[in-house]
Amino acid sequence: MISLLLVDDHPVVRDGLRGMYSADPRFEVVGEASNGAEGIAMAVALRPDVIIMDLRMPGSDGVSAIRALAERGIPSRILVLTTYDTDSDVVAAIEAGATGYLLKDSPREELFRATEAAAQGETALAPTVAARLLGRMRRPSGGGLSQREVEVLELIARGSTNREAARRLFISEATVKTHLLHAYTKLGVNDRAAAVATAFSRGYLSHDNNDE
Repeated sequence: MISLLLVDDHPVVRDGLRGMYSADPRFEVVGEASNGAEGIAMAVALRPDVIIMDLRMPGSDGVSAIRALAERGIPSRILVLTTYDTDSDVVAAIEAGATGYLLKDSPREELFRATEAAAQGETALAPTVAARLLGRMRRPSGGGLSQREVEVLELIARGSTNREAARRLFISEATVKTHLLHAYTKLGVNDRAAAVATAFSRGYLSHDNNDE
């Protein structure tokens, strides 16, 4: 039986997780916490096999808690369960020491499989999270696009002209052209269409973010 600690600031989420896990003989919920600081204290006391950790909580967030547990040498595996799959959230959690990263809309069996995998020290990632990490790995080192260059390309991908992009970003049209030229150089392309296509293929742009 895999012992679990649930760390989430929403009582209804903890209730749902506790009911779901408790109904399966493979798991035992040994504790609950409403923020990172409580989670750390309970993890130290209970030493659960797996900690189901939310990321964004008031007071002490999940990433800080994951990092603190790693620094204290707590052997519990940590499975992040959150609604956020942005690059910054994913990378911060993995770098802090999370074993897995799932989203809260994951099916029950996927969550169970990921929990069992985490208990064995195996990495478990939601498909969208795995895709984001792969996209980051494919980006050229030392020559990545700046945030502003990405913002310009996102608008271009939506069909904006340089003038429209300038208006949307509150910068001059000349500055937009400069950002585009820098992006061309970094991506190794010579025109707008190729820049957008390459930015998509390397994970800088997401089709979800460019749908309107």
